[in-house]
Amino acid sequence: MKKLKVAVLMGGPSHEHDVSLRSGAKVLSGLAPERYEAFPVEISRECKWAVPHNELKVRGDVAFIAMHGTYGEDGTVQSILDDAQIRYTGSSAAVSALAMNKFLSGRLFKRVGLSVPHTFLIPKTVWDGVDKLKVLRSAFQYVSSPCVVKPNNQGSSVGVRIIRNAEEFKGALDYAFTFSREALVQQFIHGREITCGVLDYGWPRSAFPLPPTEIVPVTSHFFDYKSKYEPGASEEITPARLPQHLIRTIQQAALGAHRFIGARGFSRTDVILDKHGEVYVLEINTIPGLTEGSLLPKAALVAGISFPRLLDIVIGASLQGK
Repeated sequence: MKKLKVAVLMGGPSHEHDVSLRSGAKVLSGLAPERYEAFPVEISRECKWAVPHNELKVRGDVAFIAMHGTYGEDGTVQSILDDAQIRYTGSSAAVSALAMNKFLSGRLFKRVGLSVPHTFLIPKTVWDGVDKLKVLRSAFQYVSSPCVVKPNNQGSSVGVRIIRNAEEFKGALDYAFTFSREALVQQFIHGREITCGVLDYGWPRSAFPLPPTEIVPVTSHFFDYKSKYEPGASEEITPARLPQHLIRTIQQAALGAHRFIGARGFSRTDVILDKHGEVYVLEINTIPGLTEGSLLPKAALVAGISFPRLLDIVIGASLQGK
């Protein structure tokens, strides 16, 4: 059979540039050479493509997007590929943009019955243009302390801080605004951090959840950037050490988030399980990490899905209906 030509896109201008390069390298090494003819397409921090996107349609059959955060996961690169009529892995441009917007996707999840922490949105224009004390009071009236301050549209816990008193609030917001034009003040849920991947084959009702992973940060108070990417900074247990009924509840939440938002191929949903057994959805990642230490490939392996097979599923989903 003719080999499928796969352009692996990696890099980009986001704060997750280096992680994306690692994901892309892992994808390149994992694509079965008897089925695929793969080549890298690195995108610089200045958005310069090593292979111009208008040439990709000639050189490749499909683009595998191994990019995280701004530009790669927010619908930007997907829109570029749509304009060039190039097939690509993962979710559509519109779905990617919605998932990247934590506030809007959270409202969607809440509307369809998933539990979501109380969340207060602060645009930077409001923060810069009015009495900051008034903004802080409004936020605290809606979300009590302790709470989480984070950028509205970043991944890998970039710019996230947990604050426990009003004195820390202003600095946390100023910090979040260095990464985004919008910041979230979110209810802090005491509980266990869990993440759950979902795969699908590209057609309706084909999605299925992977075993959830419990995350126990070792060097930080929560699963921050350091805990995610520094070896030994967190303990990751798959499947999570939970009764089967709670595992099923978490899987159904992740599956619901994947379906309700319209994700394709793969996703990973982060949740908090509180002491009462309530599952709170924090966010959905439409391009989960694919590095040697990433959670989705590890969970897939526990489910009996090798990394090359995982890539087959993601690529296969992108070819459905084309």
